[in-house]
Amino acid sequence: MKLQNPSADLFVPDGLAMPEALARATHVGVGAHQDDLEFMAFHGIEECFGKADQWFAGVTCTNGAGSPRAGIYAHLTDAEMQTVRRQEQRKAATIGRYAAMLQLDYSSATLKDPQSRSLASDLAAIFSVAKPKVVYTHNPADKHDTHVAVVVAVVRALRELPAADRPKRVLGCEVWRDLDWLCDQEKAVLDVSRRENLAAALSGIFDSQISGGKRYDVAVVGRRRANATFFESHGVDVAEQLTFAMDLTAAVENEGVDLLEHVLGTIDRFKQDVEKRLRARLGR
Repeated sequence: MKLQNPSADLFVPDGLAMPEALARATHVGVGAHQDDLEFMAFHGIEECFGKADQWFAGVTCTNGAGSPRAGIYAHLTDAEMQTVRRQEQRKAATIGRYAAMLQLDYSSATLKDPQSRSLASDLAAIFSVAKPKVVYTHNPADKHDTHVAVVVAVVRALRELPAADRPKRVLGCEVWRDLDWLCDQEKAVLDVSRRENLAAALSGIFDSQISGGKRYDVAVVGRRRANATFFESHGVDVAEQLTFAMDLTAAVENEGVDLLEHVLGTIDRFKQDVEKRLRARLGR
């Protein structure tokens, strides 16, 4: 498995050699930044936690440069901050018992270049070894440009795999825009109620961001709890915490499905749902 950046960091918490460590992964999360996986892909981390036949592997694409910082981190240079964030991501992989953690060390600028295919090439190499059943990544309606660049690369990479090696499920998850607006029948609903202690431990690892001025740990739990309560208006809560995802499986399985049209279709159906409901109440 050859990666584009020699500075990429490959870490296996239990010490198994690559590529065997990665090959055992059944669930793979691909996030733009350190901590994205722990916030958006906890469903996969928890589902695999402590199991011999299911393993979660993480991929973080960027190097952590340009992160906001305050308090004890305020004086750190970009290079020093990258080191801190890389160490935090390794610690999360250890606590979450990941099969492997790969930090690809790209700049955000490189990923956002629509002409660049380097990340897609790296991901194709990773997926060809892991052959996961489930992939978690960002959703294409996210408002963070780097997140959108990552999901585009993920879809491109998965399409390069032989059909038999493609995952059974590809999920675009909530981070910098929630997915409550999706029509209910289109939501991939993920129960993340179990192991609150593990979720808290994973979130809390990223002190450089949390004490540095962004309370992601509190905000993510708040979103999960709100999703669970507001998901169904005419029934009692069936879970304490839920995350929503956009199902991208069709865009990977069928190369005739254009990712842009796939996403715009979900927006159009949301518009139609709002229009139908409002017209009915207005008597139009």
